[in-house]
Amino acid sequence: MRFYFAPMEGITTYIYRNAHHKHYGGIEKYYAPFVSPGPDQGISMKEAKDVLPEKNQGIPMIPQIMTNRSVDFIKACQVMQNLGYKELNFNLGCPSGTVVSKKKGSGFLAYPDELNHFLEDVFNDPMIVNKEVEISIKTRAGKASQEEWPRLMEIYNQYPMKELIIHPRVREDFYKNTPSWESFAHAVEISKVPLVFNGDIFRGPEYLAFVERFSQIDAIMLGRGIIRNPELAERIQNGDTAADAFDKKRFRAFHDELIEEYTEYMYGEKPVLYKMKELWFYMMSMFPEKEKLYKKIMKTNRLDEYRGYMDELFS
Repeated sequence: MRFYFAPMEGITTYIYRNAHHKHYGGIEKYYAPFVSPGPDQGISMKEAKDVLPEKNQGIPMIPQIMTNRSVDFIKACQVMQNLGYKELNFNLGCPSGTVVSKKKGSGFLAYPDELNHFLEDVFNDPMIVNKEVEISIKTRAGKASQEEWPRLMEIYNQYPMKELIIHPRVREDFYKNTPSWESFAHAVEISKVPLVFNGDIFRGPEYLAFVERFSQIDAIMLGRGIIRNPELAERIQNGDTAADAFDKKRFRAFHDELIEEYTEYMYGEKPVLYKMKELWFYMMSMFPEKEKLYKKIMKTNRLDEYRGYMDELFS
């Protein structure tokens, strides 16, 4: 099985990607959080910084683009190609309210005819036709209902994309409810392009249940499952599918590198602590016996106090 690391806005930035790639294996591709080009602002300096090759040396990284204008998408592809990228991903999955209200991300799925015209423009561009860059798509199964999915699959099947990464929830689910394996099965049955599954593979047993049903699928995208346990993909590839296995010493080394890098590149203690608390929202599930300590971690506003809590946690 091939594993991809999903983009998570504000979390899987180049600092996190570099630290994970250094300390853990098992990931074939890292997907960067989306850049959102526009006719006026183009790609912002902040967005460009995260995908600069010098910030991602040695990492198999795929930039992700989010827009609803084909001309902006193609311009962004040209920028990324000039940076040396040969594969790009189109975001049709983000459920954020501010994104959806602009008819972007999963909000674009509610307009299938416009989406079809968008993809027609993109896949007829000479740069794409000549495979100077290849395009994959990350999508949800619809905006409001799984009933939208067959029409979306009809559209996707028209275009020679590299891969279709499917998170079989609809936008209204956000990350609640259960991903629809039925919708994914429909895609498996009719798809003309390679498929990748994304959705709620957090532990070894969930992975085993998936491969038992979809043995023909050879790629899975992991997001929250990897943040929760950075060792997940590597352990599965090594045949260790225990529920929550991880090496605490290795985890500490990874954690300490993260906080060292955040401290160097962020101004002040509060942004560093905010970033670490974002991660602990997921990671603390690996320490179920430390609930009281987790509450202390989430309340602290001092970095020295936080480091003391880490010594206690990892002791």
